[in-house]
Parts: sequence; C-alpha cells; structure tokens
Amino acid sequence: MESGEWRMNSEQLNINSLKGKSNVFLRNCLFFSLFFFLFSLFSACSSAPAKVTEVYTIRNTAASQLNLANQTASHGQFENALIILEDARRLAISADDPSLRIKTIISRGNIYFSLGQSDQAFMDWENAIQEAEASREGILAAQARIYIIRASIALLSVERSGSNASAIEEHKANLSREMTIVRTDAFSTAVGYVTLGMAEKELGRWVEAESAVRRALDFHERNLHLEEAAYDWFIIASIRSMAENYDAALEALRMAISFDRRAENGFGLASSWQAMGDVYQKAGRMEESLAAWRRSADIYNAIGLRSMAEKLETH
Repeated sequence: MESGEWRMNSEQLNINSLKGKSNVFLRNCLFFSLFFFLFSLFSACSSAPAKVTEVYTIRNTAASQLNLANQTASHGQFENALIILEDARRLAISADDPSLRIKTIISRGNIYFSLGQSDQAFMDWENAIQEAEASREGILAAQARIYIIRASIALLSVERSGSNASAIEEHKANLSREMTIVRTDAFSTAVGYVTLGMAEKELGRWVEAESAVRRALDFHERNLHLEEAAYDWFIIASIRSMAENYDAALEALRMAISFDRRAENGFGLASSWQAMGDVYQKAGRMEESLAAWRRSADIYNAIGLRSMAEKLETH
C-alpha cells in the first residue's frame, strides 16, 4: 500500500484571533497638549498587531491528522488509521476545505482497499472524483482515478485470467491520460509510475516494469520518503521474482528492508521478510525460507498483528 498512499505538510501555524485595542488611551490623550496627543496616537496605532487575514488552525490540524492516518495505515494499523481519519474528515468538513475533504475520502478508499473491502474503496474513490470535479480540483480527481486503475490492476493480478492482457492495456491507456493531468504534482506522478510498473509486470514486460517503478523510486529516495522508497523496492522485488531472477529479487528486498528499518516501519519489515521467505522457497532454498518466515512472524507478533504471524507459523 502506499500508503496510504501520499504525504503532506502538517506544520502548525497557531494563529490566534486578535481583538482591537481599547480606545481609553486615545480618550485620555485629549487631556494633554496637542503634540503629545498626536505622538501618543501614532505610537499606539503603529504598535498594534496586524489583523489576521485568514485562520488556518482547523485546516492545519486536519492536515496533521490526515498525515497521521496515512502513516498509521502504512504501518499496517488499518483500523486505527480509520479512526484517526474520521477525526481528520470531521475537521475538514467543519472548515469546509474542498482539498482536505477530497483527500480524506481518497485516503479512506485506500485504507478500505487494504482491508479487502474493495466495493467500499471504489465507492469512496468515485465520490472523491465527483467532489473534486465539482470543486475544480482536477489533480485530485486524476489522483483518485489513478488509485482506481491501480486497484483494478491489483485485482486482475489475483484472477490471472487469459483475457487480462486487453484489460491491462486499457488501464494503461487510461493511466497515461491521468498522468498528463497530474504531471505538475510530483507525488501523484510517482503513484502513477508505480501503477504503470504494476501494469507492465502483469504483461510480462519486466524491463519496462522495473524502469517505471524506478522513476518513482528516484523521486522518493531523493526526497527521503523512506516508506515509499521501501515499497518501490518491494514492487521491484516482485517484478524480478516473477521474472525468475531470484537473487536480484532478494537484493531488492534487502533494499526495502533497509529503508523500512530507517523508517521503523514494522509492517513493511514483516512484509519484506515474508516476501523474502517466498522468494527463497521459489529458489528451492527451504532452510533460508523458513528462517525468513520465522523472522517475519516475530515482527508481526511484536507489532500486534498476531493473525498474520499465525498464518505464517501454520504455513
């Protein structure tokens, strides 16, 4: 998941409303000489704080909560992420901020999809598109459509149907149009390149698939988006594994683990160790496979995802 899949600025501005100065001082100045009155008046007016032209307190709090929800989801705590996101959405609605309203809907769709609730996810993304178009937020509408394309490709990858190729090609064509719209937004463009990589992987175009994901990886590494970079390497590992290039896949997973360690992302670490066990198994290296799965289960247990650990232990 991408986390939820985008980051955003959550710095607090703490702007407070300011009341006007009492006019008692100006009235008292009338008892003094005209010169002193004028001097006092000038001093009082010049030292008065400027009026606040716009307040951002609620919007910044909403953005902070949205960022926290996305981060919580990227750590595999999806139920907690939904709770945090509801608070972000309440604040966004109370401030009637179109951009934040749309972003909270998109994020909720991402979380629902991660929970396996595909119908609810697609419903949220469609609602986000409608609101974005009504608010003339073209980039956010395109971003939501990219997530729909990405989810559709992910679902097709599970089906493994012989007719998938034509559907994937259609998704690629739609993706190309959306990426033209988001070209000025680096984060959305990166999401688009990862989606393109997933499409190329399903078509068996390994070189093109890795090349596309590396376009996103370059942006994420350059801007120190640690969890996103880890996910990019995870996808690259999947591409290499499907191409039966197991040693290169293991190397990519080691890179994913190195980034998730820097981010202290337990869910990402457990996922990569689990994938490493799968790759070792495909390569016929069962002892190393079992060791990787045990390590993954240990991490899942440590972060409270015992059901994931139990599946691995049973496996």
